[in-house]
Amino acid sequence: MRAVILAGGVGTRLRPYTTVLPKPLMPVGNYPIAETLVRQLRHHGVREITFAVGYLHQLIEAYFGDGSNWGVNISYLREEQPLGTAGPLAKLTQFTEPLIVLNGDILTDLNFSELYRRHLDSNAEITIAAYNKQVKIDLGVLETDGNQRLNNYIEKPEYSFRVSMGIYVISPTVLPYIPIEERFDFPDLVHKLLDSGGKIQTFPFNGIWLDIGRSEDYAGATEMYEQNLAKLLPADAMHSRAKMQPTAESP
Repeated sequence: MRAVILAGGVGTRLRPYTTVLPKPLMPVGNYPIAETLVRQLRHHGVREITFAVGYLHQLIEAYFGDGSNWGVNISYLREEQPLGTAGPLAKLTQFTEPLIVLNGDILTDLNFSELYRRHLDSNAEITIAAYNKQVKIDLGVLETDGNQRLNNYIEKPEYSFRVSMGIYVISPTVLPYIPIEERFDFPDLVHKLLDSGGKIQTFPFNGIWLDIGRSEDYAGATEMYEQNLAKLLPADAMHSRAKMQPTAESP
């Protein structure tokens, strides 16, 4: 299996941290968030990983190198200008089998291999990992009729929405829909496919998921990581960085 980690964003919502560090290298627990993803992907059988990089790309490339420390092959797609969340995929070569694509700032215990199998079984062009997100409104919500007469008053309600986790499996058939060297996001790709009658599936998930793209979410990420370490990093994923392990001759 092959995966693409989207790591080219500026991380505006996490400033000032991201003025000196790209968002995928933000530490969560013991590792940068993107290293946890690399370890998880390897655990689920992914051996080829491509980072789509832009902002502060030299730091990401210096940290991960060729991927041999983690037992994977890592390559890089450099964006000369921001290409969005789907645009970098137009640069891929040898894209002949379904591909896992994910944002580089996600904390999750999603079973990537099961997601991939479900995609193959469905014959879909895109499978989107989906999470039921609870959103609390910290205000009184007014429900009115057409004449602005109040029908109901709901104090601080909580709503549930099925949202994209920023994790996808895509088939090679989607490549012609992605323009070359233009900014193009996954919602643009999804709408194009829907308009053309393409098949898009969802993969419901109710485990751990946190997007650390906002400062308020990042603040709680380390606590979530430490409380769920065994789920996030099984034993073989925890020790996958072979070159960094001390040898018997090490002092």
